[in-house]
Amino acid sequence: MRRAYITGTAGFIGFHLARLLLDQGWRVHGFDGMTDYYDITLKRRRHAILMQSPGFSATEARLEEAETLLADVAGFRPDVIIHLAAQAGVRYSLEAPRSYISANVEGTFNVLEAAREAAVQHLLVASTSSVYGANESMPFRETDKADTQVSLYAATKKAGEALSHSYAHLHGIPTTAFRFFTVYGPWGRPDMALFKFTRAILAGKPIDVYGHGKMFRDFTYVTDLVRAIALLIDAVPERPATPGDIAEGDSLSPVAPWRVVNIGNGEKVALGDFIEAVEAATGRKAQRNLMEMQKGDVEATWADNALLQRLTGYRPETRLPEGVRAFVEWYRDYYQI
Repeated sequence: MRRAYITGTAGFIGFHLARLLLDQGWRVHGFDGMTDYYDITLKRRRHAILMQSPGFSATEARLEEAETLLADVAGFRPDVIIHLAAQAGVRYSLEAPRSYISANVEGTFNVLEAAREAAVQHLLVASTSSVYGANESMPFRETDKADTQVSLYAATKKAGEALSHSYAHLHGIPTTAFRFFTVYGPWGRPDMALFKFTRAILAGKPIDVYGHGKMFRDFTYVTDLVRAIALLIDAVPERPATPGDIAEGDSLSPVAPWRVVNIGNGEKVALGDFIEAVEAATGRKAQRNLMEMQKGDVEATWADNALLQRLTGYRPETRLPEGVRAFVEWYRDYYQI
């Protein structure tokens, strides 16, 4: 039985990924700090569902607790580590910047040390489309330079990519970093737009629409996202013999068994269209409070997902109205509305 160690299993994406791998017959051990960035009850409900599987076990601790993390990984003896845990949120990084350095930089370093000591077959590390920052050429490609981050959150995630590359080079750890594009779906985070919009619209309250609604995002349904991650587990990067061995469009490092992969729907959607999808799913019109763009936000994201398809034969496929409807149905059921 294959063994996966996943950080952040009480989180939105980690929960869905753990469920998928358990369904596929994996033994999964989770690691989560249960931080109070948002409703801990939601996190505990996710973990309670996972605990119903005999193939799941978990440790409750923070990434910064290095000795606990290293001992936990060593005891589980995973084939792969999938590092999803992080301090998330662009806007919150303006309020609590130190927590991002602690969790996303120090915490990622501790995961890298654990992966090195465990000699895992593949390390997979979550990053974000936010690392593309002020890039204007779209769709974003993994081979584009990404040196102009405009939020501390994005900067810490780019730092995690760089740290993982150095470990791949120095210690030969096969590593894939994946950049997520605006993930949404059932069991989502309360700080994200879909959750906020649904809650406000159903309560008859106005929604805050930043950038006066003139923003675009590449929305990726969570089930598609975790399927892509599961498929990438077996797309293990190998250090090329020569730079000439790297295929055009591949982000494979010339000096390490490391690459970065976009996971996005490959579709640029206007914020207004997204709100209309929420209105259709709830059956109610939104009261829109148009606001200026917030610091750290970018006007648009849009993924080129050709590399993902080349590596796995898969592209995210859920259409936005379908995915939004599934979230609203879950929200109504969870909160009994």
